[in-house]
Amino acid sequence: MRLEGNVAIVTGAASGIGKAIAKHYAAEGARVAIADLNGEAARAAADEIGTNAIGLTMDVTDEAAVNAGVEETVKRFGRIDTMVANAGIQIVHPIEDFPFEEFRKVVDIHLHGSFLLTKACVRHMYPQKSGSLIYMGSVHSHEPSALKSAYVAAKHGILGLCRVMAKEGGKHGVRSNIICPGFVKTPLVEKQIPEQARDLGISEKDVVEKVMLGRTVDAEFTTVEDVSEIAVFLAGFGSNALTGQSIIPSHGWYMG
Repeated sequence: MRLEGNVAIVTGAASGIGKAIAKHYAAEGARVAIADLNGEAARAAADEIGTNAIGLTMDVTDEAAVNAGVEETVKRFGRIDTMVANAGIQIVHPIEDFPFEEFRKVVDIHLHGSFLLTKACVRHMYPQKSGSLIYMGSVHSHEPSALKSAYVAAKHGILGLCRVMAKEGGKHGVRSNIICPGFVKTPLVEKQIPEQARDLGISEKDVVEKVMLGRTVDAEFTTVEDVSEIAVFLAGFGSNALTGQSIIPSHGWYMG
């Protein structure tokens, strides 16, 4: 049990990568708050795990909702040791056709949500002189792709936020790292395939083989298990030796 006694909060955890991380955390002994805009799905995911998990309704763009969810986690489990800022969406358009409200929505959920969760969690981590801030970035935190101006901008911003928190959190014993996966076969990615085929004027097969996996070493998708294993490692790492780092599980798509 690598995370015995650890208390974690994971946003966007009712499905996909977030759910995989929450389940892996619980399997390693952690107590987990599963936060999601879909509160019913969050509670169902918590029920799958059992008594070591709670489900929370949380809009990560609403500061009051984020603060309330973190406080509920502390009330239930007594502390916060690990934060995983995972909530996100994807909307793709050429920039000349990108509605501003949709651009802002992507940035609000990814970047502003990460900021609000960080602010709420460090209030508890700093006094206890320990904690692990884990951000969900992307290869797109380092590498651009056409049609993704909002997503790439947000993910670059999260990389910067992570590095700032490594600097600010160090004196408090709080680590800050970011996981930057390649394409993971989740509903978020599956939704992109027809959208990119439409906007790029190519087949869905070409989107997968050329756009998504064309620069990998083996034409393989990254898995949720790949990402959750790294999240367990970062939550349980024992010192500030590993902080401010970007870990990139991408089958070699980006080598940084």
